[in-house]
Amino acid sequence: MPATLDPETALILIDLQHGITALPTVHPSEQVIARGARLADAFRAHKNLVVATRLAFSPDGGDVIKTRTAGNGTNAKPAPDYADFHTELSLGDGDIAITKRGWNAFYGTELDLELRRRKITGIVLAGISTSIGVESAARAANERSYELTIVTDAVTDTSERAHLNSLQVIFPHIAELATTDEVLTTLQNAH
Repeated sequence: MPATLDPETALILIDLQHGITALPTVHPSEQVIARGARLADAFRAHKNLVVATRLAFSPDGGDVIKTRTAGNGTNAKPAPDYADFHTELSLGDGDIAITKRGWNAFYGTELDLELRRRKITGIVLAGISTSIGVESAARAANERSYELTIVTDAVTDTSERAHLNSLQVIFPHIAELATTDEVLTTLQNAH
């Protein structure tokens, strides 16, 4: 079934950066990157906004969230290219790059402001990881009343259980679900 997209819909690619895509994922991250690149090319061709988010921290690490949780990360210094976007995404001057300091692309960033200034009413989400960055952005987008589509074959996670929980339990309550081809078909038919 084709997706339903508002005329003013933006594509948001979550954390398709070297440091995140290097993690062991349920589905090959190369496939998610390739589908994200296809979506980005189509959105640009139809004059729709492309946004890419990345997770990065200050050199001193002072903005890293440190809490008493079992999942707290290591203190290892990230690789120099950790926050670099994959070149396949072909990000350019017409695209927006958002640097976030935690899971949620909306929290503490200019993402909502950038979207609203451009009168964006719909969002298509893809990226890594389904249950963390993508789900956090999806929940925040829903809370801000954006029409939301999750691209089911352009997301993956480090945990299959978490990935499936997001896709089967959480996302159907807050978003429309569609494949890459369904989103591309909808874009093509709208123009």
